[in-house]
Amino acid sequence: MDPIEPIHSEDGPQSGHEAPLPVGATDLEQAILSRLDDDKAQDIVLIDLKGKSPMADTMIVASGRSHRHVGALADHLQRTLKEQGLGKVKVSGLPHCDWVLLDAGDVIVHLFRPEVRAFYNIEKIWSVDSGHRVDARA
Repeated sequence: MDPIEPIHSEDGPQSGHEAPLPVGATDLEQAILSRLDDDKAQDIVLIDLKGKSPMADTMIVASGRSHRHVGALADHLQRTLKEQGLGKVKVSGLPHCDWVLLDAGDVIVHLFRPEVRAFYNIEKIWSVDSGHRVDARA
């Protein structure tokens, strides 16, 4: 997996092809990506942080359509992480649900409303193509 190549799923079918989900290397990453996809998260990006940051091995960034959607995504991910044996993960941002961060140790998940995600543009910080609305297959 190329550590800086974003793969996105929010665009839906284009030219008869469904946008592929990012592929997680670990069971935990795969479980998170699957849960986000099942819950209709938008613009899912997996960023490989190995060798770039000591805080985590992977960062997953996704968007929800509204405050309520971001909150539901976070709630469902907490349940999924508990099922993966992580117990209670550290969560920040739940009261407002503009930007929710879930710290699962080796994997950090950022959930945004689209406007907030565009403002902070954390993909750019980690050298991921910030034009994340562009079809990654092109």
